[in-house]
Amino acid sequence: MKLKEIMTADPIVVRADRSICEVIRLFMENKIDGVPVVDEDGILIGLFTKGHIYKAIKQSLDLQSPVVELMTREVFTGQPDDDFEDVVSPSVPRLPVVDQGGRVVGILTRGDIANAFFNSYKNISSELDAIIDSTHNMIISVDENGIIKVFNRSAERLLGLGAEVIGEHILDVLPNSRLMEVMKTGQVELMQKITLRGREFVSNRSPIIKDNKIIGAVAVLQDPSELEKISRELHYVKELNEELDAIIESSFDGLYISDGQGITLRLNKAFEMISGINGHEFLGHNVDDIEKEGIVSESVTKLVLQRREPVTIIQNYKTGKITLATGNPVFDKNGEIFRVVCNVRDITELNILNEKLERAQGLTQHYESELRSLRMRYAAPERLVVNSPEMRKMLDMVVRIAQVESTILITGETGTGKELIAQIIHENSPCHQGPFIKVNCGAIPETLLESELFGYENGAFTGARKEGKPGFFQLASGGTLFLDEIGELPLGLQVKLLRVLQSKEITRVGGTTPIQVDVRIVAATNRDLMEMVQNKQFRGDLYYRLNVLPIYVPPLRERKDDIPNLVVHFVQIFNQKYQLTKRIAPEVIEIFMEYDWPGNVRELENLIERLIVITPGDVVNWQDLPVHITNEAPAALSDNSSQITVSGIIPLKDAVESVEKQILQQAYAKYRTTRQMAAELKVDASTIVRKAAKYGITSGQMISPRLLQS
Repeated sequence: MKLKEIMTADPIVVRADRSICEVIRLFMENKIDGVPVVDEDGILIGLFTKGHIYKAIKQSLDLQSPVVELMTREVFTGQPDDDFEDVVSPSVPRLPVVDQGGRVVGILTRGDIANAFFNSYKNISSELDAIIDSTHNMIISVDENGIIKVFNRSAERLLGLGAEVIGEHILDVLPNSRLMEVMKTGQVELMQKITLRGREFVSNRSPIIKDNKIIGAVAVLQDPSELEKISRELHYVKELNEELDAIIESSFDGLYISDGQGITLRLNKAFEMISGINGHEFLGHNVDDIEKEGIVSESVTKLVLQRREPVTIIQNYKTGKITLATGNPVFDKNGEIFRVVCNVRDITELNILNEKLERAQGLTQHYESELRSLRMRYAAPERLVVNSPEMRKMLDMVVRIAQVESTILITGETGTGKELIAQIIHENSPCHQGPFIKVNCGAIPETLLESELFGYENGAFTGARKEGKPGFFQLASGGTLFLDEIGELPLGLQVKLLRVLQSKEITRVGGTTPIQVDVRIVAATNRDLMEMVQNKQFRGDLYYRLNVLPIYVPPLRERKDDIPNLVVHFVQIFNQKYQLTKRIAPEVIEIFMEYDWPGNVRELENLIERLIVITPGDVVNWQDLPVHITNEAPAALSDNSSQITVSGIIPLKDAVESVEKQILQQAYAKYRTTRQMAAELKVDASTIVRKAAKYGITSGQMISPRLLQS
């Protein structure tokens, strides 16, 4: 209890200058035997009691003397919130109580202290009686003479006796309780069966010893049915624990369980195999020991205790194992972690398989890319003819960038096939099932271009449809929008196109609500956009937004190796279209190889169609060619065109191989069979086959002999 609960508050105090005589009168009037002495501020400076009065009379002092001459200056004090047991002892007759500033706020007198001790004893006794009576088991105690001193309510209830047995001899009430024997032997008797008043109990009997002397005995008795129930529960718990052990040990994954401080409680065999430790030696150790000993790279239990949440990490063990570890905290009713359960799965083999799978997937993607490239190169010659290194390099790039969604800018001269490249990109892209919309920005009037691209709402302008109209961006949603001649786009629309590329949304003409569009942009131009940017004819920010993945389509004059294949390709198309069987003479191919083709592939295509249609005979000779082409290739028309000329010194072996290759190419272009070639070249047919294989010459690379000989 606190001092403030039992002290006399606001006690009588005296000043140091009060006379002894006045204090005596004060003691007699208030029936007190001591007062605190204070200064002008009420601060305690001493204590004056009746003992000081006796001393003054004995020494024949003048009773008019001030109390300061006799008072006790060193006074033991307490504060209101001090515990009574901590500051009061039998040697302290009275105790002034002061506040933090030293001012007297109360006093403990002898009466206060006696009442406090009495109340404390009374409370303790009452609490002890309440505890004994509230105990479920029977409690019976006797003194050294065998007189019953304690007989709790459980004993009354179970034995059918009342409190009146207290004070009687134990042998008169319970003759076979054996409490007298326990006092005689001084031995403790535990878990002994005993029959009292016709009922069986389990009894624990002990002597009561004080100051090494037996002063009584006590018996605690319990109904055996309760013990049997507890035994059954213990047996069930034991079975449950064994079952839990079996479950933990049967787990293929490692299980590690610790308490709230990271102390190891249990782990299974799988964890021992993964970690390489002996579980019995590690029980009771902290998770920090696992890290310090280098058993594991990082403790998931430690992270769970720090973060107070489930944690999953990859761990490396000293055994070489790689594991996926998941730790889960278990909280008690106060919200504190009292268990951490960790599941450790060996993923070493899984990682190896995953690496193999990634390599296999990488090879698959590589093979798919190569297959697409080969398919475009060989399986669809009616659309794309590729033979030159420049075009093969470009085709490989097209196959790669078709798989991503970035914006593509195709540049090249007019007639090089930019639209065909854009369509190939679409067909090999993830959105190939969507629409492919082609827009020529230079062919649509500037006043209509915005509404055509973005669409318009109802009533946007005079003549507009009542229901509005979607633009090319909406029509191409989920697919590819090909913006040809992007360099012709007006500056005003360039800003809106830039916004579409950045935000992937459009706003119709006359509308206010943005519309999300999922469309891939492929742009093309034959103009130098960088030069246009420098001349303020094209926005620089739009150029850099379009030029994410640039593709340059080389002109025909830079890839003349493709000319023979293109000629064969177009001859086949127009022969089939017009149901003819025309063929091209070899000298015509030579003239084509000398010509620069300013109109590129489109010019070649148109020329072949013209020659197929207007040439009267079945063979197109150099005389059928337009004048502007024959004038630029005089060397191909001369009588000595078949002679070999050397422009520089090269190794003789290389020169021979070059000549052999050219002659074989001419033969493959002119004749249908290797037997015809061998007869013309004066060699065996096997030599033709061997040499063609050496130089990689096939009929698919050169002019089709079937076309030239039909």
